[in-house]
Amino acid sequence: MNRVVVTGLGLITALGTGIEKSWKRIVAGETGIARIESYDVSDMPVQIAGEVKDFDPTEFGIEKKEIKKLARNTQFAIAATKMALDDSKLIIDERNAEEVGVVVSSGIGGIEVFESQHQAMLEKGVRRISPFTIPAMIANMAAGNIGIYFGAKGPNKSVVTACAAGTHSIGDAFEIIRLGKADVMFAGGTEAAITPFAMNAFANMKALSTRNDEPEKASRPFTADRDGFVMGEGAGVLILEELESAKARGAKIYAEIIGYGETCDAYHITAPVDGGEGAARAFKMALKEGDIALEDVGYINAHGTSTPANDKNETAAIKAVFGEHAKELMVSSTKGATGHGLGAAGGIEAVIIAKSIFEGVVPPTINYDNPDPECDLNYVPNKAVKKEINVAMSSSLGFGGHNAVIAMRKYK
Repeated sequence: MNRVVVTGLGLITALGTGIEKSWKRIVAGETGIARIESYDVSDMPVQIAGEVKDFDPTEFGIEKKEIKKLARNTQFAIAATKMALDDSKLIIDERNAEEVGVVVSSGIGGIEVFESQHQAMLEKGVRRISPFTIPAMIANMAAGNIGIYFGAKGPNKSVVTACAAGTHSIGDAFEIIRLGKADVMFAGGTEAAITPFAMNAFANMKALSTRNDEPEKASRPFTADRDGFVMGEGAGVLILEELESAKARGAKIYAEIIGYGETCDAYHITAPVDGGEGAARAFKMALKEGDIALEDVGYINAHGTSTPANDKNETAAIKAVFGEHAKELMVSSTKGATGHGLGAAGGIEAVIIAKSIFEGVVPPTINYDNPDPECDLNYVPNKAVKKEINVAMSSSLGFGGHNAVIAMRKYK
């Protein structure tokens, strides 16, 4: 089996467009969550989200005439891929194009395109539906357009598993390289679902925080008074590369991917199984594939959505897997900073663990001021910690009972 390393990172979050801008603010304990500005929320139950406010697609090679053909999540994906390419100094040309593939996914896809075009149909008739509607809104088009924009002719697909989609994408891309089907993969997640329809659909499920008067404190993972997740948007894209290929071109290596776990709760359409049994099996699968000793794991970037059910069950899963070592682990959720990016979350958080390993910094769980007795691990409260990390893991758990976990280690 081939060894797989991370050689490029691209990141867009509510904290800012660009890896360093977002990373510095995450480590500083800041948040990008605020009152929604992209539409009028005055009569809506949920008025807060983690919007990306500094994004200009033309800065990343997307021409103005092309913008209307691309959903916002696809624009994010192209931009994050461009960042990762620039970071990695990888050149794609006729010599290697067929060895470069893509697995970049969304949980929802181009929902804003669907909303606007459906409204156009209702108000102006069926002939006013844009012919670009379908190729803009379908969930695979982020991956497809990355291939088109950057000339990547290798394996190309998207994985639609709700909030686990980004992590599944990285795990699947890892396996593609391990099996020798490609030398390089763009992998991650992208999402842009801060729209009236999507937000209010989640609000009617009682899934979202209604802490409208304190948006900066609304996402508060693992606290006793958490009341739901806060929607975020953005993208996280990593360049995964076969080790010998990376070494041959003198690439910077952030970390090595060594394990991947994927399971299903087979329990409920939205609720996690009690005790986090499905998530626990995904952790165990990733540990087994990477031949990882429990005590070597120093940091877990948890799914940590700030919902009552997720946080206690994910805590239970970690304790079930790691036993006594769970007390020594550092576990943080960065969703207090970024919001919950749905299908983008796993991509964003994989970028974060790669940076954590490379920089020797564990980012904090912000707004941790009211501990929950059922959530009793070290959640790195409110301040980042400088620490050398040998192995880090990231977990993503999606509606439908989808569980995905990846493991990275310091490259040696």
